[in-house]
Amino acid sequence: MLTPTRPRHRLAVALTALGVLLTGAALQTTTAAPAHAATTHRVLFDNGHAETAGNADWIISTSQPNPLSEDSSPSSETDWTGALSSWGVALQQTGDYSLDTLPSGSKLTYGGTSATDLSNFDTLVLPEPNTLFTTAEKTAIMTFVKNGGGLFMISDHTGADRNNDGYDAVKILNDLMTNNSVDSTDPFGFSIDSLNISSGYPAAISDSTNAVLHGSFGTVTKSLIANGTTATLKPADNSAVKGLLYRSGYSGNTGAFFATSTFGSGKVAFWGDSSPIDDGTGQSGNTLYDGWNDTGATNAALALNATEWLSS
Repeated sequence: MLTPTRPRHRLAVALTALGVLLTGAALQTTTAAPAHAATTHRVLFDNGHAETAGNADWIISTSQPNPLSEDSSPSSETDWTGALSSWGVALQQTGDYSLDTLPSGSKLTYGGTSATDLSNFDTLVLPEPNTLFTTAEKTAIMTFVKNGGGLFMISDHTGADRNNDGYDAVKILNDLMTNNSVDSTDPFGFSIDSLNISSGYPAAISDSTNAVLHGSFGTVTKSLIANGTTATLKPADNSAVKGLLYRSGYSGNTGAFFATSTFGSGKVAFWGDSSPIDDGTGQSGNTLYDGWNDTGATNAALALNATEWLSS
């Protein structure tokens, strides 16, 4: 007796359909990105502008440009040498950041071939620079931000001229914003005040949606002033400028201790003192104080959340 052909046809169709499904499933499995594969945020810390003059030690590591040459898998801040090592190690331990330092004697560039050229990074950190940026460097920084880079400017109080060249971080950062070839018309919407505020704990504004105040590294409540300054905001010049932490008794456009803004496609953050980023440990011979772990503030969360926001 002959076997009917229709069941055989149905079986073939079913097998074919099953094959297509299995092939599609296999294809999805092989092309899907691994769950742990996160975008690496590239951060450059500046040490080309006297960031270690005097008692300052504003570096993540003495190994420059690559801190991994000092310790490729740091587990504590002392595995890297520098008063910013806590900042660097905390970022390194996430596995989401690639960190480098612009060594002393080097210049900031954008669009060049150097390994430390700003085109290779998402964020530039300027931790209390103590020498003026050259005309070419200011063009590089501003173009970097305008094209989508993140800029973290950390000042100190007026008169903190650690190398006695006539310029402190207040003058240097204001010069960057007002005397460059890209946009000198108050591009970020704020200016840094020529003040020396001896002490205080600036408080965060109430904004539960703000990524800097409520980021993956924790909630920010207060910061620390130990001889620092503030900024005056000018929203008429840049409506994106926003004060996040304020000196006691101040709000609105005056007394902003920490502020953010945008420029072109990029982001900007300002901090009015280098004391909060000092972890108290660094190179021998420097007098350092632990502001990073100050119990009255949340400086670590502020620095790390801001880095994340700038680099995203």
